[in-house]
Amino acid sequence: MLEPTAIEQIAGSGSNMVVPAPAVHNPRARKLRSAVWQDFTKERRADGNCVAICNHCKKQLTATSRSGTTHLRNHLAICTTTSTRRAGKRRKLVVRRIHHNKSSADGRSGEGHASGEDNDNEGTHFDQELSRRDLVHMIVQHGYRFSIVDDVGFQKFVKNLQPQFRMVSYDTVRADSMEIYEGEKLKLQDVLFKIPCRVSISVDMWQSNTQMEYMCLTCHYIDHANDEWKVRKKILNFVHMESPFTEYEIANVIVEKLHGWGIDRKLAAVVLDNCSGGELVARELLRVLQPRRPLLNGDLFQVRSCAHILNLTVQESWEQASEITDRVRKMITYVKFEKFQKFQDISKLLHMDQKLLVVDSPDNWSSLYLMFESACYYHDVLVRLAEQEGHYDVFLAAADWADVKALTEILDVVYHAMEKFPVENPTANLYFNEMCEIHVLLRTWHNSPSPVVAKVAGQMLSKFEGYWDLTRPIMAFASILDPRYKMKSIEYFFRLIYADEQFTAKSTIDVIQNTFHNLYNDYKHQSSDSWKNSSVLCYSRNSSSCMGSMYSNGDDSKTFSRITLSDARRGLDQYIQETSSGQSLKSDLEMYLEEAVYRPKEGNQDNFDILGWWKTFAAKYPVLSQMARDILAIPVSTIPLDNDARTLNEYLSTMDPLTVQGLVCAQDWLREDPEVAGSGGQANDGAPHGDELIVVPSQNR
Repeated sequence: MLEPTAIEQIAGSGSNMVVPAPAVHNPRARKLRSAVWQDFTKERRADGNCVAICNHCKKQLTATSRSGTTHLRNHLAICTTTSTRRAGKRRKLVVRRIHHNKSSADGRSGEGHASGEDNDNEGTHFDQELSRRDLVHMIVQHGYRFSIVDDVGFQKFVKNLQPQFRMVSYDTVRADSMEIYEGEKLKLQDVLFKIPCRVSISVDMWQSNTQMEYMCLTCHYIDHANDEWKVRKKILNFVHMESPFTEYEIANVIVEKLHGWGIDRKLAAVVLDNCSGGELVARELLRVLQPRRPLLNGDLFQVRSCAHILNLTVQESWEQASEITDRVRKMITYVKFEKFQKFQDISKLLHMDQKLLVVDSPDNWSSLYLMFESACYYHDVLVRLAEQEGHYDVFLAAADWADVKALTEILDVVYHAMEKFPVENPTANLYFNEMCEIHVLLRTWHNSPSPVVAKVAGQMLSKFEGYWDLTRPIMAFASILDPRYKMKSIEYFFRLIYADEQFTAKSTIDVIQNTFHNLYNDYKHQSSDSWKNSSVLCYSRNSSSCMGSMYSNGDDSKTFSRITLSDARRGLDQYIQETSSGQSLKSDLEMYLEEAVYRPKEGNQDNFDILGWWKTFAAKYPVLSQMARDILAIPVSTIPLDNDARTLNEYLSTMDPLTVQGLVCAQDWLREDPEVAGSGGQANDGAPHGDELIVVPSQNR
């Protein structure tokens, strides 16, 4: 059937001829979708070939189905007409926002409608309120200034992007930001209310650049959302503390905030590494929270992070080596600022690779290590330089060099142990072995023939054992809950640490094992009412779980499945068989310790997913899996922020305390927004971007 007559323009060399031509419906004809056709008109010649005519300069180019559109884009780039340049400047990006409405104009439900300048589709519209919310989300999430909305450049950018958007004011952004904070707070409250496990908290003291004091309260827990076990870290409060304040006031504020979040009865442990008067704060917290039944009546209440223990161990012990440290610093300073050209000449003569010659910074033992390490690296160069500059007494003698190398070895071990600490949220089991290895080495160095090395190592050993004793039980329990080690690491390392004191070794191992059993019994008693099913009764010593094939030795499969009714029935059938044959049932702890340790494939030790393992075997070890959720989330493997990092930037320092809390908390909560995480954004990349609200070193996020 013939359609209504169409008009075709046929372009000739001198003039255009308009010829009526019958347009026949062609089901194979495709709509011109490329944006380049906004600047070209496609026409058919008398010979049947198609051409593309530039709307600006009227030049004709081929437009066959095989010619594509690249040559058309290239022409637009070189088209020299004034109208093209003006059109290029005015051309705007078409922005569409898809809305899933319940119904559309034609009665169809669930249709997506686009908004923006492209009005080809009926029913499209621009949503001012949704765009305004997105703008405020961006400002909060990335820590931009509220006043960005007053910047002329930003206003021009938004206007060209979407002319229909009405820019909001500074006060509106501020109010909307607080609304986001309140909304996200309600979401987090719901999450914390529903999680079936305990939480741990860390407390850090912050300062603004105007010397205002703030307390940051952070919550650590295992999230069970989306059928996965993940360690989460959320800032709960960022509270202004009126100076001067006491440790008792800090403790009271913490209790008040925990109660406000509804987690005062869920507290497992507290880390107070960066809190002034941490010991007194912990004591007061425990006194107030004692009726809430803390773990083992509070014996596990306060812990220190491994990094904090190592920092204090070095900082409080290195004074024993102050004399030789001063001599190394004096030598490096002299060479670097007085004889550097000679130093470089000798380095080239000895074919030394160029490396920074470091002078340490005050109160920074990491830079102290780098200074000692660079001195040892350039030992031959410095000795040769000393021979040429023999009349100067700044250079080290041969005996001094032996002590410097031994001290560098001590610092090297601690420095590289700190480097291993992860950037993401770690589990508590990760560094028990490393801490035990450092303990062994400190006892070895304590017997060094060098007086200065023995003195430093002895002081470090004393400090380490004092701080480590507070955290060791929690990390030992986490190691027991690591199926790759169970009791093996504890037995091996304590026999090695106390090699000359076997009674001490045995008693230490027994204390840890008995305390772990006591904690298990507490959990078993608390959960007895909620685990009245066959899964609690466990399996016999030689039984194999229905899930055993999913995490068998040497298989790192990450495919987990849900527990089904048939799984529970198998447990019941086995229970009947066991009790009928006179076998005594074992607790899941007894069965767990008696079974062989889990051995991942060779080379996969560092990639072992301990939370995935416990999620998979939660039905087999119901009480132990509850313990794992609580203990593995305790933040003993995190790196505490130093004083410089715990300082608000200039922008936030000008804000009132309520706004500061709202922005700091909301920014933290939005970092794990699933929409942002799935959009290729940089909210979770761990590095500061732009005007970050909290200036945090990249290795700590």
